[in-house]
Amino acid sequence: MDWLNSLGLFIGSLFANTLASLSGGGAGLIQFPLLIFLGLPFSVALATHKIASVALGLGAAVKHIRSGKLNWSMTGYVIASGTLGVILGANAILFVPGRLAEAALGLLIIGLGVYSLYQPSLGQNESVRRRDTKGLIAGSLGLAGIGVINGSLTAGSGLFVTLFLIRWFGYDYKQAVALTMISVGLFWNGTGALAMYAAGAEIFWPWLPILIAGSLLGGYLGAHLAIRQSNKLIKRCFEALTFLIGVKLLFGM
Repeated sequence: MDWLNSLGLFIGSLFANTLASLSGGGAGLIQFPLLIFLGLPFSVALATHKIASVALGLGAAVKHIRSGKLNWSMTGYVIASGTLGVILGANAILFVPGRLAEAALGLLIIGLGVYSLYQPSLGQNESVRRRDTKGLIAGSLGLAGIGVINGSLTAGSGLFVTLFLIRWFGYDYKQAVALTMISVGLFWNGTGALAMYAAGAEIFWPWLPILIAGSLLGGYLGAHLAIRQSNKLIKRCFEALTFLIGVKLLFGM
C-alpha cells in the first residue's frame, strides 16, 4: 500500500471510530467498506475489521475509566451477558450467507433511529428501572441476542446495546455509551475477533497497525467528546448513524 492509501485508511478509521465512540457504535459503517474498496475480499475485510475494532474499545475505555464515572458492576454484567452470543455469531457467519440477515438488520437499525427521533426525552435523564434480579435476568437474554449480531455482522450491534441500556435499564445516553464502548467495543469485539481467528478466518496483518492507530485515537477522542457534550447531541449523532448504517446494510452499499 502506498502512502496515499495508507493516509486515507488512517483518516477513514479515525473518523469512523470517533463517531462510533461518541454515538455508541457503528465503526463498521466506514471502516469495513473502506477495506473492501482498497481491495480486501469480504471475509478478510470482516476479520481484519473485527481485530482492529478492539482498539476502539481500548481507546474509549482509557478515557471513560479516567473520568471515574464508570459503573463497573453493570459493565461486567453486559460483558458476561453477551459473550456466548458473540462466540456463536462469530462462528456462524463463516458458514451462513449473510446478505438477507444484513438487510433485515438494516431495517431494524433504521427502526431504532426512527424510534429515538420520535422520543424527544429518550436518554436525556437517568430513570432507574428493571435493575432487580428479574429485570437483570430478562435483560441478559436480550443482550445475548445482540451478542450474536455483534459476532456475525459488521456494524450496528453497539447501537442496539446503547438503546437497550437506555430503554430497559433507564440509563441516559452518556452512561449507555460509556457502558457500550467498554463492554462491546473492547470485550465483545475482542471475544468475536478471537473466535473468528480460532475458526480459521483470514486476517490481513499488514494493514492492522494503521487501523489500530486510527481506532485507538478515534476511540479516545470520541469518548472525550461524549463526556463533554450534552445527551441531546449524543442522541442526534446516534440517530444519524442508525439511518446511515441501516441504509448501508439494507441496500448492501
